[in-house]
Amino acid sequence: MLKGINPLLNADVLQALRAMGHGDDLIIADTNFPADSVARLTVLGRLLRIDAPAADVVKAVLSLYPLDTFVDDAAARMEIVGKPDEIPAVQQEVQSEIDAAEGKAWPMISVERYAFYERAKKAYCVIQTGERRFYGCFAFRKGVVPPDAE
Repeated sequence: MLKGINPLLNADVLQALRAMGHGDDLIIADTNFPADSVARLTVLGRLLRIDAPAADVVKAVLSLYPLDTFVDDAAARMEIVGKPDEIPAVQQEVQSEIDAAEGKAWPMISVERYAFYERAKKAYCVIQTGERRFYGCFAFRKGVVPPDAE
């Protein structure tokens, strides 16, 4: 345990988050996502795990991870097949965590299922959560930490 760091963030996850640079993508995926096979194609090349609900994982990650302010797709969700405008409870919960972390409304864009898989394959890494609800899959593009930040 470390002071000031969410205990969900294990050493492997902390190392990956620290190693990522501006513009790198992080995928946070539910239990049904093909996380292991996709993670093998990422920059890190192996799967990371945090066995907790998606919103809890996102809250922990965003306590340290800056979102990219230079792009419109810094926060994305996998859209429901056949219902791209529907936002299930798991995505609403994650949206609340994003808004809380950023201190303002920061709407996620929606990404079609297969396009999301392609984005995930190009990501820096994949964290598979213990989220069992469908469509608990998200992509976050890393931003920068300004020189005067603590």
